[in-house]
Amino acid sequence: MTPNTPADRPPRLSDDDQILATAEAVQAQDDIDDSLYQSGLPGPLGLLDRAIARVEAVALALGVLAMAINTVANVVGRFVFGRSIYFAEEVNQALIVLITFAGMSYAARHGRHIRMSALTDALPHAGRKAMMVAISALTAALLLGLAWFALSYVMTQASRGRVLPALSIPQWWIIVWVPAGFFLTGLQYALTALKNLTQPDIWLSTATRDGYDLPAKDPDA
Repeated sequence: MTPNTPADRPPRLSDDDQILATAEAVQAQDDIDDSLYQSGLPGPLGLLDRAIARVEAVALALGVLAMAINTVANVVGRFVFGRSIYFAEEVNQALIVLITFAGMSYAARHGRHIRMSALTDALPHAGRKAMMVAISALTAALLLGLAWFALSYVMTQASRGRVLPALSIPQWWIIVWVPAGFFLTGLQYALTALKNLTQPDIWLSTATRDGYDLPAKDPDA
């Protein structure tokens, strides 16, 4: 067997080319295709995670569509027929709560929450990984605590028996997504911390790597 000569080796990318290739790979992942979502969790946890992800995606899509239809119908009724839809405001309030708190978990699952990473980006790999574990764990603890307080609030509202004036449904029905959203988002961050502890790469979520990781350099360079 003849040794590899320099001519046989693939051309080595320069630092600028590596940065550009990484940026293009990250940009290619900006559009989320929920049908292609693959959970980073093993076994039954992965199946449960995919099922929750699908429910969240459908809830968000239907919520946004319903809000648009409700708003347009209310505007048409007001300016064309001279009569507004009397329950339109309450429906939009319920949909805003649904979209906001279902969207929290959805964004956390795909690593799309806004991050202030100026300091962590300047750290070496080990430091960035430690910061990611700490930030994910602390965020999970905070969100799970908020989920507990939100659940207590929902139970208090349910015990009071208040109903919405227009829809005549229990008020707690439209805020039940608040503790659910906090809990699911906190769970996502807890699993992200666990994945960063057990995997060599840096993970923004259980299925999304940190996009700032550059390809490894050629050791023969």
